Amino acid sequence: MIPEDVVYTFDDLKREYESYIIWPSDRKTIEEAYEFARKKHEGQFRRSGQPYITHPVAVAYFLARLKTGPETIAAGLLHDTVEDTGTKNSEIRTRFGNTVADLVEALTKIADVTHKHSLHILAEDHRKIFVAMAKDVRVIIIKLCDRLHNMSTLQYQPRDKQIRISQETLDVYAPIAHRLGLYKIQLRLEDISLYYLKPTEYAEIERLLAAKHESLNAALERLKARITAILSPTSIPFVISSRVKSIYSIYKKMASGHSFDEVYDIMALRIITQTENQCYEVLGFIHANFKPIPGRFKDYIAMPKPNLYQSLHTTILTDDGNVFEIQIRTKAMD
Repeated sequence: MIPEDVVYTFDDLKREYESYIIWPSDRKTIEEAYEFARKKHEGQFRRSGQPYITHPVAVAYFLARLKTGPETIAAGLLHDTVEDTGTKNSEIRTRFGNTVADLVEALTKIADVTHKHSLHILAEDHRKIFVAMAKDVRVIIIKLCDRLHNMSTLQYQPRDKQIRISQETLDVYAPIAHRLGLYKIQLRLEDISLYYLKPTEYAEIERLLAAKHESLNAALERLKARITAILSPTSIPFVISSRVKSIYSIYKKMASGHSFDEVYDIMALRIITQTENQCYEVLGFIHANFKPIPGRFKDYIAMPKPNLYQSLHTTILTDDGNVFEIQIRTKAMD
């Protein structure tokens, strides 16, 4: 099901960045970068047949969704001009300033090195080269958004390239997204990679999820209503949301010897509150009203993950026999 080729326009991008970038001079920088890139890429086309400018616009759109600054978005729009149009970096420096030019220059160097060596170096070395060359974290974020759009149009590549690019994405890009806490990008990169690397396994997990979707959703709604009834009489502020485990995460669990039915956290509830103390108070109410599964409690607030991720995780058995993971965190942690 994954193949998709959503074409983002400059109007889509504009709606995103105008929601938080308010200074006219900053907006003008983005508009000028778009016009510059559009003219430079004129006459160039993607394998999909779309004008090439649709790619940098999509990268900039993803950057705007992450609420990055105007110089980062401008660099996203310009990131391929030096490599693909013969534009001199000095021209970008003159037109858009040192910061944008430095970002584009770093992206060009990374593209050059990784193109030359991607088949000859280990993934860990590849990651080290990538990170070492990007002295500014914004370079890495732009590169991740670039890879995300390229993955979303991978259906237009020949099979051997689909396999190579997907494996490289799993080995290099998804782990970097994870370390930066860019989980939505990480999960999307992993799922698309699995779709091309293990199409049979991907389709089977997708089928199993679809078969359980209705019953799991109904059980989830019952659990949300029950927790709301438990927490509402207290003075604890809370918001409840839910998430479905990614297909790649389920695949990894099954590959380690578990059956689909033994993956207990396919659907999870997130309870968002305001303070650390309130997180532990909520946990107390959850454990007082539901049976926790032994060995499934993780306190990532007291002991954060290496990438500074914080949350309480517990897995509970509901009255109707379903098993759900509950994640409890503050808004800042979320």
